[in-house]
Amino acid sequence: MSVTTILITGASSGIGAALARLYARPGRQLVLWGQNSSRLEATAAQCRAAGANVEATSFDLTALDEVVARLESVDTRFPLDLAIFNAGLGGSLEIADIAQDRQSVERMATVNFTVPVIGANMLACRMAERKRGRIVLVGSIAESFPLPMAPVYVGTKAGLALFAEALALRVARYGVGISLVVPGFVDTPMSQGLKEPRPFLISAEMAAAIIARRLEKGASRIVLPWQFALIQALTGLLPRFLLRMIFRLAWRISVAAHSRPSSP
Repeated sequence: MSVTTILITGASSGIGAALARLYARPGRQLVLWGQNSSRLEATAAQCRAAGANVEATSFDLTALDEVVARLESVDTRFPLDLAIFNAGLGGSLEIADIAQDRQSVERMATVNFTVPVIGANMLACRMAERKRGRIVLVGSIAESFPLPMAPVYVGTKAGLALFAEALALRVARYGVGISLVVPGFVDTPMSQGLKEPRPFLISAEMAAAIIARRLEKGASRIVLPWQFALIQALTGLLPRFLLRMIFRLAWRISVAAHSRPSSP
């Protein structure tokens, strides 16, 4: 499919910014959304320097009415060939916390799940009328694991994964493709804030190159880096109760280590 108009959310930094720079070229119309206006404008300037036409808008994705209005406006003015819903919020709870507070739950659920689901449904209808287009949802390898340090985050990503699979089945007959990107650890501002180890870490630029290459081939599921594809496959062979036992034990060890008095 020839791609000339692209929407990327979360384009201020990380994978979103790397994808924007990768796709920027003469004849391309990029629509970039992000929350950090200065970083978003820096990305937009780099894309314009590469010859792309760029419309960059900074706003809060939790304002759902604004998301809907802007998406309708964008797709009316620049019928989208490719829409990448990349924006996301992460973070782990402190061990001493029992659960996440309401405000952060609402914000994380809105950005990670509600916005891409609303956006994908809207664009699926419009793309179906045009008989072309691809919608990309960026999830996380965390979808597969009951991580006690981030239950809301893993819940949003697991829900997004199942939504992508179901929507893909529904819209395939209209010529609309749905792709789910499942990153492991990518060197982005979000992952840099993690306290836990980041095995098999790759750069945002490498992640963007893998994603773009696989999308060009029409991949419906893109797990990266490859080590996490193997881990996910092997984990899927384990009985679910055994996986829960493993994480329960690991969590107890973490809590015990945190509760142990430090040496004077």
